[in-house]
Amino acid sequence: MPLPGNCRTTAMGILPHQEVERAIDLALTLDIPFWPQLPRFSYYEDMYVQVSEHFPGIQIDERQQRITLDTGRFLEELVEYAEKSDSEAIFKLSPRYSVALDAFLARDITSYRLVRGQSIGPISFGHKIVDENLKPIIYNDDVREFMYDFIARKINVQYRQLQQAHAAPFIWVDEPGLEIIFGSFSGYSSERAKRDMRAFLDSLEGPRGVHLCGNPDWSFLLQGLDLNILSIDAYSLGQIFSRYTDAIREFLDGGNIICWGIVPTLSEELGQESVEKLVLRLEEIWSNLVGKGITLKQILAQAWLAPARCCLINTDGYLTVERSFATLRQVSALLRDRYDLVD
Repeated sequence: MPLPGNCRTTAMGILPHQEVERAIDLALTLDIPFWPQLPRFSYYEDMYVQVSEHFPGIQIDERQQRITLDTGRFLEELVEYAEKSDSEAIFKLSPRYSVALDAFLARDITSYRLVRGQSIGPISFGHKIVDENLKPIIYNDDVREFMYDFIARKINVQYRQLQQAHAAPFIWVDEPGLEIIFGSFSGYSSERAKRDMRAFLDSLEGPRGVHLCGNPDWSFLLQGLDLNILSIDAYSLGQIFSRYTDAIREFLDGGNIICWGIVPTLSEELGQESVEKLVLRLEEIWSNLVGKGITLKQILAQAWLAPARCCLINTDGYLTVERSFATLRQVSALLRDRYDLVD
């Protein structure tokens, strides 16, 4: 079944809130709600920490806010992991690692067309986490192969948890570090990454999505990965993204969704914008694609809208982010009215 588009709203999982129920209430104001990640509530809510639960050899230093891998312990703990890996329990996020997931699942979310979960992706996790020699674990062949499988299992278990509460869930993978592989000093080539990522995505249950705020070679994601959803920072990078016209056309012709992150979440940026200005900004990006033969009708039918980025650095705590969500809803309403978008 095709994913419904028509400028539905969703957002990144990370919120600056420390009150769990308020964060969930905010997520539920969007067309496609999600369970929030709350790193200001606890370091264990950090998306890198969350996925590391039960990963052999992982060491979490809460005081220094660091995650590392002890290679010796990794090899030792693989035996115990193998004994437990047939059980889904080892892959579930415990309340310590996600205070919001169970609370979200306890809500009545059946009225929504879709609901979403999220997980850090293997490319970003593998570059961020280092071993005792400060070497990113993605460069260790044995650890990398295990890591891809481990994260896929965690995502599939999360998907099944969401499926118990809603008929149409999906998980998207956050890959903030993806653009690293296109640098000249990367020891993990984009060619190898694409093979690994394709196998990883093929192992996931449900619709497959990737979100990132960076600026990679967009053809990497648009072609050859069989993605269903691509979420981008259109506010900052939409003009660059729209240059990949042929790849975008192929992606849309496959029936897939582009989630356009158009509403800023930084206080200074949001204060300079209005709903009309943001709509115009988005329409200018879309006009680049229309000029190359992609119809506006298709773009709208396969579009979601979101804030441009998550944000934890505003001095007003969660207030700007909540205003961003309200602005997003208004942007969506204006576009749906202007282009007569109905289901």
